[in-house]
Amino acid sequence: QLQLVESGGGLVQPGGSLRLSCAVSGFTLEYLNVGWFRQAPGKEREGVSCSGRSGVITSADSVKGRFTISRDYAKNTVDLQMNSLKPEDSAVYYCAAVRGVHCPANIDEYGWWGQGTQVTVSS
Repeated sequence: QLQLVESGGGLVQPGGSLRLSCAVSGFTLEYLNVGWFRQAPGKEREGVSCSGRSGVITSADSVKGRFTISRDYAKNTVDLQMNSLKPEDSAVYYCAAVRGVHCPANIDEYGWWGQGTQVTVSS
């Protein structure tokens, strides 16, 4: 049974950094596309960044140059390094996984989701 567990969220001041980690168990990371998503109150869940099995990485325009997604095959984790955080980055962050070669554009195609971790950017 594939399970995803996020960690690393918290409260940070604007301009600060956080590193989120998505621990994958029950399946080999090598065969998965894993993405990070976020949902702020009153808004739809949106894609942040995705690490494809093929090595292709996709990111939302709003986080390019600030957020970096990476895989650690030894730990079976997918991390999201978030720098230069802004108040509008505040949200619950989720990781999600789907089998295949590339990250799908349709969020509904992701079959496994973590429980989420809260990120709050505030002074």
